[in-house]
Amino acid sequence: MQEIKHRVFLVDDQAMIGEAVRRMLADQTDIAFEFCRDANAAADAATAFGPTVILQDLVMAGIDGLDMVRRFRGLPATSQVPVIVLSGKEEAVVKAQLLEAGANDYLVKLPDQIELIARIRVHSDAYRRLLERNEAFAALERSLADLKREREKSERLLLNILPEKIAERLKNGEASIAESFPCVTVLFADLCGFTEFSQQVDARQLVGMLDEIFSTFDHLARAHGVEKIKTIGDAYMAVAGLPVPRDDHAEAVAAMALGMLEAFRGVMRSRGLSMELRIGIHSGPVAAGVIGRHKFSYDLWGDTVNIASRMESHGEPSRIHVSPTTRKLLEGRFRFADRGEITVKGKGTMHTSFLLGRV
Repeated sequence: MQEIKHRVFLVDDQAMIGEAVRRMLADQTDIAFEFCRDANAAADAATAFGPTVILQDLVMAGIDGLDMVRRFRGLPATSQVPVIVLSGKEEAVVKAQLLEAGANDYLVKLPDQIELIARIRVHSDAYRRLLERNEAFAALERSLADLKREREKSERLLLNILPEKIAERLKNGEASIAESFPCVTVLFADLCGFTEFSQQVDARQLVGMLDEIFSTFDHLARAHGVEKIKTIGDAYMAVAGLPVPRDDHAEAVAAMALGMLEAFRGVMRSRGLSMELRIGIHSGPVAAGVIGRHKFSYDLWGDTVNIASRMESHGEPSRIHVSPTTRKLLEGRFRFADRGEITVKGKGTMHTSFLLGRV
């Protein structure tokens, strides 16, 4: 059976016209025909039928032909469907008005069968091509929207592992990023008693707790303008003063560290646990850059990183252990308790302090 390519909808209040057009199209197996005598019901009937061409009488009871054309043009289902107006006589002025209102063609009825079928096919084919183009454009728009969503997703993922400025530089084509910073402040934090705790709970509880703790730390980092560098097991590393240098890097990290202690206690209380957090801070020069080709990592290197790590490992539970360099940068704005001289692995004797709070 031949495919129905053309769907013709006729609106005319004369049954004889409807029957005459039906007979003209009867042997055209690729044309489906629908007739409506009630102009007031035509809009709903056309929407239900889904025509590719509308044949419309110019003079019908209860409605002007121009208004009927405008009605079809105002409906989403027929706004672009070609309209051929059938009139009892040729009237140039009326034809011009109809074309201006949105009609596509004008025929004196009853037209010759061959001419009518030819015009139906021409307009119907044009409409089908229009639908195909519209669908192609819609598909393109969907593809572009999908591409945009994927790009945004990739950018969010990139921002989750890299500082925003570094991610922007990579997107702009920089193949290698390596820089030196004369003075930043590095923080290390570690969960005391985590190893013992991890042996007593299942993986879901363990990961859930770490996610809550580190997500809280991430929120504090954003609030204070501190860059999270990475987590290693139950350890958390962050820095202020890069990739965008800032003079108050030590103050930003100190404020974050105080917030971390308080937030950590809150998580422990809510979970009925008794672990403690140990934090170490040191300030100084570092090298920083992106390593990796498929899995990017932004990291820090240098003696400053090592000393900050020692401040954490040589510290005490629930306290913020700071180097003399960091204390000097914070003096006058924060309160401290002297730790005294301690032996720092690989660094010898160092006079350190515990950060207590703001002045």
